[in-house]
Order: sequence, then C-alpha cells, then structure tokens
Amino acid sequence: MAKKKQSDFIDIPALLKSYATHWYLFIISLALCMAIAGYYVHIRKDKYVVHANLMVQGENKSPLAGLSDLGDLLGGGSSGVQDEIYVISSHSLYRQVVKDLGLNKMHYLRLGFANNLLLYPEWPVDVYASESVLDSLKYAFNFKVTLKKDGKADIDARGPFRWKEKYNNVTLPYIVKTDYGEFTVDRTKYCPKDEQLCAKVNIMGYNLAAEKLAKDISSDIASKKGNVIELAYTTTNPIMGEALLDDIIRRYNERGISETNAQALKTAQFLDDRIKLLANDLTESETALQQFKERNGIIDVEHEAKYQSTKRAAIEEQLIKAQTELEVLGLTRDFISQPDNKYELIPVAVEGSGLQSIIGDYNKLIIQRNDMLKTARPENANVVRVTDQINSMRAGIISSVNQLYNNASVNVRDLRSQMGSTGSRLSNVPSQERAVIDMARQLQVKQQLFLFLRQRQEENAMIMANAQPKGTIVDEAYTSTEPLGMSKYLILIIAFIIGLCLPPVYIYVVKLFRNRFETRDEVERLTSVPVLGEMCTDHSGRSMVVSPTDTSSATELFRLMRANLLFVLNDVKDKVVLVTSSVSGEGKSFIACNLAASLALLEKKVLLVGMDIRAPKLSSYLGIPATPGLTQYLSSADMQLENIIQKAPVSDIPTMDIIVAGPIPPNPAELLTSRKVDETFTRLREMYDFIIVDSAPVGLVSDTFALNRISDATIYVTRVNYTSATRIRELEDLYDNNRLKKLSLVVNGVKTKKNYGYRAKGKQE
Repeated sequence: MAKKKQSDFIDIPALLKSYATHWYLFIISLALCMAIAGYYVHIRKDKYVVHANLMVQGENKSPLAGLSDLGDLLGGGSSGVQDEIYVISSHSLYRQVVKDLGLNKMHYLRLGFANNLLLYPEWPVDVYASESVLDSLKYAFNFKVTLKKDGKADIDARGPFRWKEKYNNVTLPYIVKTDYGEFTVDRTKYCPKDEQLCAKVNIMGYNLAAEKLAKDISSDIASKKGNVIELAYTTTNPIMGEALLDDIIRRYNERGISETNAQALKTAQFLDDRIKLLANDLTESETALQQFKERNGIIDVEHEAKYQSTKRAAIEEQLIKAQTELEVLGLTRDFISQPDNKYELIPVAVEGSGLQSIIGDYNKLIIQRNDMLKTARPENANVVRVTDQINSMRAGIISSVNQLYNNASVNVRDLRSQMGSTGSRLSNVPSQERAVIDMARQLQVKQQLFLFLRQRQEENAMIMANAQPKGTIVDEAYTSTEPLGMSKYLILIIAFIIGLCLPPVYIYVVKLFRNRFETRDEVERLTSVPVLGEMCTDHSGRSMVVSPTDTSSATELFRLMRANLLFVLNDVKDKVVLVTSSVSGEGKSFIACNLAASLALLEKKVLLVGMDIRAPKLSSYLGIPATPGLTQYLSSADMQLENIIQKAPVSDIPTMDIIVAGPIPPNPAELLTSRKVDETFTRLREMYDFIIVDSAPVGLVSDTFALNRISDATIYVTRVNYTSATRIRELEDLYDNNRLKKLSLVVNGVKTKKNYGYRAKGKQE
C-alpha cells in the first residue's frame, strides 16, 4: 500500500496548540530574557566614537626635477599620506601620548556586579610606580581597592601568572611589593572623605599601553584622492577620547616640526661656527692692515688704490667672487668628507650652480631615513632602499662639489694670472702700496664672506621661526552625538523576541533528541497508518473504566474507538482483533480490556483472550485467577475449552468472557504456531461475536506475527511521550507490506478530554 502524501504546509493551529500546552516555558523564558536585558541595559555604558581629522601636506614632485646630471640616477619623492599614517600610529608616538596622559592606568568606580564606570580625568584612588618599573613592566596588574568609612581599606591585587594577594584593613598609602617592582596605593585629592566606595585601577607598562592603543585607535585615509587622515577611538568616556586624539595630533605635529627644523638647526650650528672663525680672521686682518699703515706712513689708502684701471677693477671683482665661492666649496667638501657626517644633514650655505637644490634633496632623504629608524631596524627593506639612495646621492654630491671646487680653483688661478699680468704694469707702484692693496683685498674677501654667512644665518632663523607642522587640523577631537550599538528600547524588544523564540527552539530540540511524539497529529504526520482512536490519561486507579452508566471522557473515547473498529470490521466474518504494541508499558492490555467491554455493551458476546504468553499480565491486571489458562489448554489433550473461559470481573457486563494466558510455557513460539490454535479460534468464532486478543509487543518477539493468520484486524497501541518516533516509522513498513491485517493505530496517553462536562476518571497500567 502506498504511503499517503503528507502536506507540505505547516499546521499552524496544531503548532500553536502545542505551544499553548507549554505556556509556562514562555512565561519563564520571557521573564528571564527581560530580566537579563533589563540588567544589561542598567549596567551598560554607552560607547561613543571620538573623531579627529588631520590634513597632511600634499606630495611634492620629485626634488631632483630639473637636475639633468643626477635626477635620473637618484630619483626621489616625498613621503605620501600612507607613510604619515604609519608615523601617526607609530609605537613611539603612542608611547609618548601614554606618558603625557597617564593612559597606562585605567581607573574605574565599581557600582555593582559587572557594573564599572570608567573615570577620567578625576578618580578617587590611584596606584603609583617608579618610571623604571613602568618602562620595563610587560604585564598588567589589577588593584581593587575598597575604602571603608573608618578610613581603612581592603586591597585585592592581581597580576600575571595567577598571582594575587589580599590586604585587609590597611592604611593608605600602602606599598604592595611584587617581583616586578613596588606599587603604592593611595587616595587622591578627589577622594571623598568618610564615604565607602570600591575603585579599580588597572596599571601596565608604557609599551604595553601603547600596544593596546594601537589596537583601539583606527587611522585611515578619509578619501583615496585626498590627503586627510581620519582618526577614530571608541570609548565610554568621551573626555578621555578627545584628550587622547588631541594629544596624538599635537605629538605628531611636534615631531613634524622637529623634522622640518633638523636641517635648519644643523645649518645654524655650521653658520655660527664659521661666523665666529671669520670674525676672528677679520679682526686679525684689520689689525695687521692698521699696523702696516702706521709703520709705513700710509695715510690716504683710497687715493692710492685709484691706480687700478677699469680692467683691473673688473678682474679683481671677479677674483673676489671666485675666491668666495672657492672658500665655501672647500668648507662644504671638508664637511662631507668627514666619516662622522656620513648620515648627517649637510649645511646649505651656497647659492647658485644647482648645488643648493641637490643638498636640499639629500637632506630630505636623511630626514626620511632617521624617521624610519625610529620604528624600524636598519636592515628593514625600506630603510635599506633609502640608505642606498642616500649613498648614491652622496657620491654624486661629492663628485659635483669636487668638480665645482676644481672649476673654481682653475678660475681663481686664471684671475690671479690676469692680475699678475696687469701687476707688471704697476712696477712703479711702491711695494708698500701694493702690500696695502693686497691686504685690503684679502680683508674685503673675508668681509664679503662674513656678510654672506650672516645673511644666510638670518634666512635660516626665519625658516626656523616660520616652520609649519606636517598636518593641518581639519577637525579637533569631537564626539559623535549618538552612542554606538542598539538603543535601550531596541535591546528590550530584541530580548522580548528572543524570549518568545527560545521556548519553540527548546521544544523542538527536546523533541528532536527525545525522539518521542506528544500528540495524535504528530503521529499522523509520521505515518500513513490510519488512527483508530485516541485515549486520554486516566487517574482513577481502575483497570476497567467502561461501564453502562459511565459518561467520562475515557468511556466516550472507547465508544468512539468501538465505532471506528466496527467500521473496519465490515464483514460479518471479521471477529478476531489483535491488540499489540511496540514494547511493554504502552497500555496495550488496558486498551484491550476496555475495548472488549465497550463491544460487550452492544449486547454482543465478547471474548478477551490473553495471548501474551511470555509475560502474562491479564489475570493480575483484572484481578482474576491465573489458571486454568490458554497455555494449559493448548498443551493438554484432555482439557476442555469451556474449562478455561472465565466471566469478566465486572458484573454489569454479563456478555464479556475472558481467557487468561496461563503459566509461561517452555516453548511459546511452537505453541502459538500449533494447529490447535487454529482449531481453538475456529470454535471461538462460532461461540462469540467479537474476540479481542491481547498479544505480545511486536518490538520484542514475533508472537504477534504468528497470530496474524487467525486475526481479522490489528490494533497497534502507542503512547505519547513513550513510544519512539523510530517505532512509528518501523510500523510504516509493516503497514506497507501488509504483515498485519487491517492495521490501525490507537494513540494512548493524550491529555484529558472533556465530554458533557465530565472529566475522565481511572488509571492505566
């Protein structure tokens, strides 16, 4: 027989009915979820996002653009915005910020269980440690300090590797000694007097706090095409978050100004040293000239200097300029050639000839390398790349300086040669006058060089005074008006929904693992075997609940079951009904007894036969003698059938007889398959209108299948919350293969039903 097609639709009314029977689970779930959500909403601290925006100076084009001799060799370019993000989120910068704001210590006020309030910038209790301890501390320590009204305090200290100590009734300040150093617990000026409170302080080293900040602070480019860096920090204390981001920007700009001024400071030092030397030289030259004039009686130097012709004046002017350039180039060459200045900034003191631009580009690379070394090792790939560029560029600068110096030397020699050629024409000029002119010329060279260096000194001072930070603050730290996460009302709504959803999930999971059914509807969804009827749970304690005058729910259900059975037994020859189940305890005997009594109420002759001969219970169940029984009759050749038939123990049902199973035989299977069983039931069919057979469970033995030959229909008894769903699926195979005749189901143990205003009474066994 084909299995009936089950509906793909969910039976909503049945589902709601199932949930209604577990109403208490919904009450418990809703109460628990709402209580948890309410407490969470009560203790939850709103988290806010603190933002700050910083615009970094845009990238410049290559600093070597226009230098045909070295541009192609060295290349170049300033750091991009991505490099500045690396700098602004560097460990060294965060470490400075941690020290500035004391963020290596987090202060909380305990308000209750799992309810701590983050305090900043004022807190009642603090923990102090020396700088040496904080510099080297690699682990976090937690101090819970309970202040009492009498001024005493309890300290609960916890540290790494499950280290913990308690100090009760101590007087603050109190020193806690650990293997990592000493920590002093003390009140602050903000601590209220004569009040009891509980404070918590988490203290860690500067490096560990900087690492934590690096995880908590996000820094990113606001727009791919822009130069704005966006900083964000999530915290329950917006005041602390704003102070943190503002200090990060301040430290970043200070570092940028410091890097910008590094070259200017080096140049200023170089200029100061050279100006001091030239000042001494000028003083000595002026003194020597004055003494020479006084010794030789030279008074009108200006008149005597007019001997020079226009040509000599032009040559001498060129010579002075050439000597000045040669002197500066010599100073620059000496500075670069010193090994100690290999990665130092080169002072820029020469204008023209392209050397100043080259040295400026070189100094930018030096600054970039020094900035990388703050957070990376020398062997880092980026550091090595920049170092190679510096080495290549320095070689080019040295070559250019040497070339310029050689050219300047040749130019000076040529000019001196020209001066010598014109000097031969002045042989008549007294040697004293020539000496004065030479001394005056040397003095003039030094004066021009001194003035040039003083001019560069002033320009350099203006550069330092007008130094601008790398970042322009677009938005100082500000806090978003709306807190993160869900609102309190939304949390309560979600908790309410979860409270409603948990019971169905729980019911489904329990049902899934229990592998049991709870209602008749579930049985009908599990199998296509027709359901003959259902029986409610009975609590009266009676084994026979059916009587002519009883109108209880159980009696009415048996009458309905009887009507359905009569419909199944649609032939006058159909008389024998097997009653079986999967296992013991499903109410098989109870159903058989009362169904037989219900048929007898129709004034039909009904026989109840106990054929569960392996575990006979019918006699004890009905309170009648266990012998003589069926097994004795089948085993004996002399016993008469009438000797084993007993009257039902219910006086108001006279048409019902009973045959008990009798003693347990040694060969039950052979006994039930004997020919005498067939002959016995042939005679019983002539004597009775209906024969109800209480047979053995099919899930334990095969006796019921052996009796299928003498039956006309089979009732399979199941019990809610007892019979497994697996047994019901196995029953489907029996039904499809027609192994039991006219198989139908009875669902036993359903909840009490009401009919005509009465409740069922009685108890099943």
